[in-house]
Parts: sequence; structure tokens; C-alpha cells
Amino acid sequence: MRLPKPWLRTLWRPFKRLAPATLFGRSLLIIVLPIAVMQVAVTYVFFDAHWQTVNSHLTDGLAGDVAWVLQSYEEDPAPARLARLEDRAQQTLELSIMLQEGGVLPRGRRPSLFVAVDRSLRKALSARIDQPFWFDTARYPAYVDVRVKVPQGVLRIIAPKDRVFATRGHIFILWLTVTTFLLTGIAILFIRNQVRAIERLAAAAEAFGRGVDVAFRPHGAREVRQAAHAFMGMKARIQRHVDQRASLLASVSHDLRTPLTRLELALSLAEPSPQIDAMKRDLADMEHMIDEYLAFARGEEGEGLQRVNLTRLLNAVADDAARAGAEIHIDAPGDLEIEARPGALKRALANLVMNAAVHGDRVDVSARTADTGVEIMVDDDGPGIATEHHEEAFTPFGRLDAARNQNDKGVGLGLAIARDVARGHGGDVLLSRAPLGGLRATMRLG
Repeated sequence: MRLPKPWLRTLWRPFKRLAPATLFGRSLLIIVLPIAVMQVAVTYVFFDAHWQTVNSHLTDGLAGDVAWVLQSYEEDPAPARLARLEDRAQQTLELSIMLQEGGVLPRGRRPSLFVAVDRSLRKALSARIDQPFWFDTARYPAYVDVRVKVPQGVLRIIAPKDRVFATRGHIFILWLTVTTFLLTGIAILFIRNQVRAIERLAAAAEAFGRGVDVAFRPHGAREVRQAAHAFMGMKARIQRHVDQRASLLASVSHDLRTPLTRLELALSLAEPSPQIDAMKRDLADMEHMIDEYLAFARGEEGEGLQRVNLTRLLNAVADDAARAGAEIHIDAPGDLEIEARPGALKRALANLVMNAAVHGDRVDVSARTADTGVEIMVDDDGPGIATEHHEEAFTPFGRLDAARNQNDKGVGLGLAIARDVARGHGGDVLLSRAPLGGLRATMRLG
């Protein structure tokens, strides 16, 4: 009968929380767990079906010999009879016997490493003799000490330990343990080698996503090499697309700038009039929109990673905003440096800062190091954006309500460009409520 999927998910949920999260851990678990279960099963079968059975027979035999010695002594407890009994027991049974006249049984004993042996010996002695007894299997490495209470004192019997249990059992356990660790070590080496190939493929994909071209040679299992070759083919196709887009953008930029330049020249030579001024404003808006379109389409093409002083970059953005009439307050440590594409990052920060300056009277920019990299926060005291519209604000060419996003020069690409640049640096841009009451744009860079 097949269980419905919800039942399967319910049964698997507790195990899923305990399962390793990494491929290395899960692969190791797949290999090591069956080995461990097999070793435990073999050990259990060995102890239950062989070792304990043998030990039970051995302890029964020793208990019978002790009962015979005790019975022989009680029939004639004379010293001469005891001496003959000692010689006979030593020669035929390998037992050492002595009488401790007036002695008493000890009250405690050392616990044995093999509890099953003590339990089996106690059971066998209890079944064969009625007198009080005491034994110790742990005090002497090679002997077992058995003492029985008799009217004259305590009859002490020393027997070899191999009369009680199979002394070769621990060697089996030792070899089993050694082979388990050996197989586990071999499994770790092989699994680690396969997982390393996947990790290198992931690192190459991450680097390519950031625009860094790294040398990568497929290796590992056949399936991993197939995935690596597929990635390299995809990378080549994407690179061709990027190169074609760069050529297209260069052509579009030239083709659009040429007629705009002619229009600007014609308007500058025309007689001043309200209509000419309006046309100049329209032409300036067109130039601004074209710049934003090209910046969004160009992304980070042609710019490599460099070591950038983030504080100086923020100050440069603030100076540019100040020339446009905005007042920006910067709070960042002077030695904050990151690996970034300075042109793209400056453009993204300028978009965030100018967006805040357009909609607020006060703009605070702060930067700090975080666990995942660097965080840059741009706060304003403007009307802000409702929480349910935060993701919508990143939509290219998107427009929100009139309180926040109606900007004569804006085309709805500022936040989209900023997020695209941040994600190209391994981070993101998130929106939230600012302490000033307006909008906070947080740029995280990995």
C-alpha cells in the first residue's frame, strides 16, 4: 500500500532536520551509515550467537568444577584431605585452592569491562552452589577469583580467566573497529575528491556571475565533468551575447548622440523664445533618459574589479550631489576598502543618493562592515514607500504613487540599476523604513 505524499513528508521531516546540509556530509552518511549498521549487526550476531554462548558454556563448566571442589571439601574437611584436593584440582582442573580460616566474604568488587561475563558467571554459580559466594573477574588480568563461605572460613578458588570467557573475542572487536575506521577514511578521501570538483564548478559559476573570468578545467566524475562542460558552453554563449550587446550599445549610443547634437546646435543658433526654451528642456530630458537607458542596458560591461576605497567613493558621490543642490551627510570609516567595479558602483550609489535627495530634505549615508561583507545605508526624511510596494520599486520603468516616484527626469531605472550592480558584486539592495521617517535603501556587497 502506497502512503500518500503528505504522510511521506511528515515521516521524513524529523530526519530531514538531522540530515547534513552539505553534499559531502550527505554522501558520507550514505556510505558510512550502512557500514556502521553492518558492523553493529555483525558484532551483535557474534556476541549473541557465538561469544555469549561460548562464555555461557565456559562459566557453566567452571561453576561445575567449583561445586565439585566444594562438595569434595565438605565431605572431608581434614587438612590432609584438603591438601590432596588442592593437588588434584591443580593437576586436572588448573584450579588453585586455599582455605582462609575464619575469613569473611568481601562486600564489594571491581566492575568488569565485560558485564555479560559477570552476569553469566553469577547465574552459573547460583545454580550450582547454595552457599554464599563472591567472585572478581577484574582484579587479576589472567585469573578469576571465586570465594565460597564454608563453616571453617572462606574457600578461595583461583581459576584461569580463559576458563570463564573466550579471550579472543576482543581481538575480533579490535579488527572490526580498525576496518571500520579504515573504510571510513577511504570513503572520506574519495567523497572529498568528488565534492571538491563540484565546489570548484560552483566557484567558477559564482565568479562568472560577478564578471570575473577564471580558468577552470573540468575534472571529477563523469556527471560532474558533463555539468562543467555544459557550464562552459553556457558561459561562452553568454559571453558572445554580452559582446554583441556591447557592440550594439556602442552603435546605438553613436546613432542617438549624433541627431541630438545636431538638434542642440540648431537650438543654440535659434532666436530665444519660450518655445525654444521648452524644446531645450525636452532635449535635455531626452538626453537624460537615453543616458539611463544605456546605463541600465550596459550594466558593468568592460570594467574589471579593483581595490576601491569606499569612503572616498561615497565622498565623491556626495560632492556630485552637492553640485546638483543636495546636501549629503557621510558617516563611514576612512579605511573601508572593498573589491568592486568603481564606475558601476559609483553609478549605483549616485542613483540611490539622488533618489533620496529628490524626495527628502535630509540625506544620511553610512557604511559599515558586516558578517557577509559591507553594508551601505542611504536614509532620507521624505514620504517613503509603503512596505508592500518595496519590491515593485525595483521594476525597470516602474512608477509608484505620486508622493514618492513622480519625477520629471526619472524613467524608473534608478533602483533597478542599483540592484543590478549590487547583485553583480554578490550582494543586493533592500528597502525599509528609515530612522529619519522616509526610505532607507541598504546596499549589501559580498
